[in-house]
Amino acid sequence: MAALDGLSVNEKSELVTSLSALLCADAGADVTAENINAVIKASGNKVEEYWAPAFAATVEKAGGVDKFCKAPGAGGGGGGGGGGGGGGGGAAAVAEEKPVEEEEEVDMGG
Repeated sequence: MAALDGLSVNEKSELVTSLSALLCADAGADVTAENINAVIKASGNKVEEYWAPAFAATVEKAGGVDKFCKAPGAGGGGGGGGGGGGGGGGAAAVAEEKPVEEEEEVDMGG
């Protein structure tokens, strides 16, 4: 695939391994090093042997891949943009109850 040609060996290995882990999870298979390696082999790719166990251990410690699969726009920094209303109204209500103190203008004689 031409799109992978611009990646370093480590970047490609990480991408191939992570996509293989996601494929295992999506197919309902356990995300194990053995299953990840099987997907990598079936895809015609090769990675260093430490990648699959590293990803399998990370996914196991996290309790599954869901932690790594946020909905689009649901994480990470970036793009300001206004958010809709909903949820979190309690904090806004508390903020609105505080009295607003106006700053007093001071004539510095200029």
